[in-house]
Amino acid sequence: MFSSSIQTPIGKLTIKADGDNVYCISCTREELLTMEQPAEETSSSLTELASKQLEEYFAGKRSSFDFPIAQKGTSFQQAVWSELLKIPAGFPISYAALSRRMGNPLAIRAIASANGKNNLMIVIPCHRVIGSSGELVGYAGGLWRKKWLLEHESKMMQIGQASLL
Repeated sequence: MFSSSIQTPIGKLTIKADGDNVYCISCTREELLTMEQPAEETSSSLTELASKQLEEYFAGKRSSFDFPIAQKGTSFQQAVWSELLKIPAGFPISYAALSRRMGNPLAIRAIASANGKNNLMIVIPCHRVIGSSGELVGYAGGLWRKKWLLEHESKMMQIGQASLL
């Protein structure tokens, strides 16, 4: 197992990979950092590639990722995570809209639960799913991070559109 960490505007992110895929990208809880001795990291070309692409994302130069990923989950969770990958940066959707897109309008709570079990934050953009009235709801990394990520992506889209003029 390999891991790398990067400092970002939303805190320290830890990237974990096996020999073939990145399987976890998570924020480090600041309150635990002071209590625990940091584990020694053994990076790989894959965790370094993921770090580089995440740094590009935070620099506003990338909104999607192309390194190999895999995470364990049920077939339903995998379907939800696949659908999340189709949500473009700068265009968040509601849980209700996501459930309709998946052809299961009554599965809002199950979809929200699967969304919450995503271990690949940012790369599988669970932060792009919001409440029906536009409110920010449910994000394992904290709502302030979700807000920051959505605002960052909105700015990236505005800059990208302006450069096309």
